[in-house]
Amino acid sequence: MNRSLLVFDMDGVLADVRESYRAAVAATVQHFTGRLVPPNTIEQYKQAGGWNNDWALARKIIHDISDQQFAYSDVVSVFQSLFLGLNNDGLITRERWIPRNGLLPALVENHGLGIFTGRPRPEIEITLSRFAPNVRWSAIVADDEVEHPKPAPDGLIAIRAAHPDALLTYIGDNVDDARCAKAAGVRFIGVADADVPDLARRLREEGADAIISDVNEMEGVL
Repeated sequence: MNRSLLVFDMDGVLADVRESYRAAVAATVQHFTGRLVPPNTIEQYKQAGGWNNDWALARKIIHDISDQQFAYSDVVSVFQSLFLGLNNDGLITRERWIPRNGLLPALVENHGLGIFTGRPRPEIEITLSRFAPNVRWSAIVADDEVEHPKPAPDGLIAIRAAHPDALLTYIGDNVDDARCAKAAGVRFIGVADADVPDLARRLREEGADAIISDVNEMEGVL
């Protein structure tokens, strides 16, 4: 029997990033425009698809709400200064790990565990070293390691190539994750926050095989 490989998105699935990445988007927009963007506005962009990259999303919102144009590199610089701080002491320290104690060790008894995320590799390592230093990951693919970011399926294709005998399942929380899984021909489990209107419906429309409200419900859909 082929071994199951569960591949997780990170943001919103393994890590609660409302006070880290999402807060960094809002703070970056405020830095350039002087305007505070509410969390639901950022969520609307995310769920529309195509804004998996938070640097690009911050720049998009800046340009949408102001008449000024700013270089992408300048937006990235401000974002990273807020997110990482001087010594990884910025907004990234506000992240909360979502899986309950014992969930990932229980899953690894019968499944390989992987990650495909829109984060760059260094930011993956910061969070994993903080919250899950002893978890055995079979595969990790970062945004800066693929030619085409999500919703392109490059990361899942790379993981499948490295584990050709595994049955992959991708677990994500937005339409780009669902579209990525569909393009790769991989089973998709959607994580739909009950506070995000119509998200469960949209993930089902994008091909989700199952919907859970939290990663801690994983065992019930495997």
